[in-house]
Amino acid sequence: MNPMPARVRTPRTEWIDAGLRALAAGGPDAVRVESLAHALGVTKGGFYWHFKNRGALLDELLNAWERAMVDDVIARAEATGGDARAKLRRLFAEAATAGELLRVDLAIRDWARRDEAVADRLKRVDNRRMDYLRSLFREICGDDDEESEARAMLAFSVFIGNHFIAADHGTRTRGEVLRLITKRLEA
Repeated sequence: MNPMPARVRTPRTEWIDAGLRALAAGGPDAVRVESLAHALGVTKGGFYWHFKNRGALLDELLNAWERAMVDDVIARAEATGGDARAKLRRLFAEAATAGELLRVDLAIRDWARRDEAVADRLKRVDNRRMDYLRSLFREICGDDDEESEARAMLAFSVFIGNHFIAADHGTRTRGEVLRLITKRLEA
């Protein structure tokens, strides 16, 4: 089968999206210019219109991940207003539908174990997430900083850990259990 004819210039966003898919599927080693070009049905020469090198693409993948998993998520949680409880419910709903971006998040966590710069970036992103959660729980818990911190950490731990737990929940679905957790955290 012949690949599709190359377009004049593949948009930068398509390279980034393909890179994120490759990262989610196989980690940073799977993000290769030739493989991405093949997946996009273009020549690899078009890559260099947008990126100096593979490292520049990897940096942009981290930027795109941070925007999608922090900036965009917080913006959606804040967009329709409401109190901290309503925003928390929207965050948990977002987490339940994160799909491919969650796989990217998990791949970046694995990558961070082997790359100090990525570990620093992950720490910054996680701190931004925790700061937002703390702000919501401060609204719920008032001046009780210990309770706010504990609930923020529990909420974030559920977001990350949920994807590593394969346990059944009796007659309940995972979604039902997550809703129970949300209710307890916002009480």
